[in-house]
Amino acid sequence: MKDEVMAHGPEPGKLLGIALLKDLPASERMRLEQNCHWRRYSADEQIVDRQAESSDLCFVVEGRVRVVNYSASGREITLDDLGAGEYFGELAAIDGRPRSANVMALSSTLIATLSREQFRALAETYPRLGFQVMERLASMVRHSTERIMDLSTLAANNRVLAELLREARVNMKGDNEARISPIPVHGDLASRVSTTRETVARVLGDLTRQGIVMRTKDSLVIRDVARLIRMVEDVRGE
Repeated sequence: MKDEVMAHGPEPGKLLGIALLKDLPASERMRLEQNCHWRRYSADEQIVDRQAESSDLCFVVEGRVRVVNYSASGREITLDDLGAGEYFGELAAIDGRPRSANVMALSSTLIATLSREQFRALAETYPRLGFQVMERLASMVRHSTERIMDLSTLAANNRVLAELLREARVNMKGDNEARISPIPVHGDLASRVSTTRETVARVLGDLTRQGIVMRTKDSLVIRDVARLIRMVEDVRGE
């Protein structure tokens, strides 16, 4: 299916699910809905090309996207997955420089794009929104620093443990349990931590036998997050 341009935008209220915009007055969100450029992408379609000159801020209204880069040999390196309610493209929207990564749709995905000029005007009018973007960027820097340290200092199997813990922390369903849905594909996990599918399968198998993880029909359940934390702290020497 080819991507579908929506000339007049979708029905009103679609931006209500975007976390960055939730505190804006309803009238402001309605104005943004009219000013955004709307496009639906099918699975595996490219949304953003690395080094492209575009500088729009992109909202994931429906669906799911993957942020990736490629090594010189063509190996895909997954940087992040984003779902409905999240956004990307803030670096180019802030500094006007070329895109730093590729973004592709993982499923049928509706994207609303806001021009750099309108984004900057919005941040000036609503300073809290600008602070929210800064807080997210700070979180991204911390996350990237942690991943760089893991890649530099941990063996492959331990990098898998650390990545599972990162996923668990954003998918908590109780004091000591997390549910990651959809179930992570072995190849995707391997891409995130620069290892092989076989290593991921071996680590998950070991964790299953220890009762730490359990696979259900639609999710990977981390049954003992505290124990996973201790395992990662041990290999990091914390």
